[in-house]
Amino acid sequence: MIHCPSKRRPAASRTRLHALALAAACAALPAAAQNPARSEPIVVIGAREPLPASKIAADVVIIDAERINRSTADSVEDLLRREAGVQVSRNGGPGANASIFIRGAGSGNTLVLVDGVRIGSATLGYAELEALSLASIERIEVLRGPASSLYGADGAGGVVQIFTRRGDSAPHASVRLAAGGYGAREGSLHAGAAFGSFDIAGGVSHERLEGVSTLRPNDRFGNHNPDVDGFRRSTAQARLGWQPAKGQRIDATLLETRLNTQYDASEFLPPTYAPDATPDFRNRLETQVAALAWNATWTPDWSSLVRIATQQGDSHTGGRQIDRFRTQRRQLDAQATWRMAAEQRVTLAYEALREEALATGFNGEPKRDNDALVLAYAGSFNGLNLQADLRHDDNSVYGEVDTGRLGASIAVGAGWRVRALAGQSFKAPSFNDLFYPGYGVPTIRPERSKSIELGIDGRWTGADFSATAYRNRTRDMVAYEPDRSRCPNDPAFNFGCAANIGRARLQGLSLAGGAQFGAWQGRAALDFVDAKDADTGQRLQRRAAHQASVSLDHDAGAWLVGVAALNVGARPDGGKVLAQYTTIDLRARWRLAPQWQLEAKLLNATDRDIEPVRDYQALGRQAWIGVRWDWPGR
Repeated sequence: MIHCPSKRRPAASRTRLHALALAAACAALPAAAQNPARSEPIVVIGAREPLPASKIAADVVIIDAERINRSTADSVEDLLRREAGVQVSRNGGPGANASIFIRGAGSGNTLVLVDGVRIGSATLGYAELEALSLASIERIEVLRGPASSLYGADGAGGVVQIFTRRGDSAPHASVRLAAGGYGAREGSLHAGAAFGSFDIAGGVSHERLEGVSTLRPNDRFGNHNPDVDGFRRSTAQARLGWQPAKGQRIDATLLETRLNTQYDASEFLPPTYAPDATPDFRNRLETQVAALAWNATWTPDWSSLVRIATQQGDSHTGGRQIDRFRTQRRQLDAQATWRMAAEQRVTLAYEALREEALATGFNGEPKRDNDALVLAYAGSFNGLNLQADLRHDDNSVYGEVDTGRLGASIAVGAGWRVRALAGQSFKAPSFNDLFYPGYGVPTIRPERSKSIELGIDGRWTGADFSATAYRNRTRDMVAYEPDRSRCPNDPAFNFGCAANIGRARLQGLSLAGGAQFGAWQGRAALDFVDAKDADTGQRLQRRAAHQASVSLDHDAGAWLVGVAALNVGARPDGGKVLAQYTTIDLRARWRLAPQWQLEAKLLNATDRDIEPVRDYQALGRQAWIGVRWDWPGR
């Protein structure tokens, strides 16, 4: 049972936002008394097929276009941690290298999909979210918890599915221009339309920031450079849809992003090999995603999906000496769903994935192939919903892996349901773990994990609430092994290697809720995470034990004003405990005409000094003002 707190004042100031987040989440509960159930949101991520959210046993978060537009988030990763209980580790401000932790799992345990296509670096083993712009995103679904039985490698912590904009409506267009402190500039143009059996959408955006020095003075490795480290990011996106017949749809999507971001580091070049932090270090990253998908409904009982896609990420990073890291993925998905009864469906899917990498230092261009079969079931029996997934992966490098998941949810009253889920997942070793000279070991096994979770959800007109408790145990963690005797018998490994070492225990509780009362709308999330090394009992690096977010908006038609707060608890990093911090953001919007609106926001209004990662610094107070034009108007 979930107990809401009393209204007594918290004893310590650092818990005030946590108490406020929980109170706001619980404030949604009384709204159920006199309100009928609202229309059911549909999600794709929980079963590989569109299903009502109430039929999904997993912990799924939906971030729709309205939430994205109202958010004060400065990036995709910042949006996720404010709305989905995800923790973020970022080496500086916006545009800097970012990692996300879902339920305390490492960044390599989160699979990121864009319109169903895997993205990310195969050499690093995680998705570079800093390369993506919020401007081209229509909707995000987040599955928190085990997902390898549906999506394969790297889904042990969860899955983030990003949907780009479509044009399946009347002709429309929007232009947005904004400027902010630290030399920040943003501009975007998007348009779309539907004509008979065709629809098209596309857009471009550009963002830039002068920023601050990413590293603080006197950092432990002496890499600080007092210059400012900013970024430039350009995005182009296009999507074409065609319905050749009833029940048939073909989608072609293209996405290209270019990121040029500065950072602080040191080089060790001949003849002295002395550390030199004076060069202008940059990471130039280009990402391309292209996909062609065919959705077909053959009969009321049979439907299918076929998708072919490619993703390429090409990074050039360094100061005077440039290192290159390139990932090429080719992906084929084919699945069929049989609705054997009104509330029963079985999905059979086949996936083929080829990954190739090129990196400075690699001998040749390593590659690997993965073939997978998925069998998934979802059914309902008088308020009881069942889910079961089985998946078999056959990889050319690390062999065969089988995973499974079993879950159920049941209605326990008007608008309420209880759910439970247990599953297995695995994380594939990265190309660096397998092949990097003097570090990688081709015989490394994937990380394996088992998890269980229990949750309760409530949904009513204008309100929702959820609580999920979970426990995840991981073995064969892939990490750096400094003991030379445990590495291959080769002088190249005199300084250690990658190896399967250690176990982890991840457990915690997530609370979230929202409510709308007239012109007022509020949301809150509160997460408690206990992420530890099971062998030593030490907390895992960069994981906060608690995180909370609160937002409150007042929409008076022409005017909208709002406030958002984020609290991140203390977390260990590199032998130091980073201080907890709270940021407060303010926002306002004035629609002065049906097609025109002015926007303003003040980020980190209290000018809090934030150390997101050891020795790194984030931006201070930042004011923004912008204008937006929408046609035909809102």
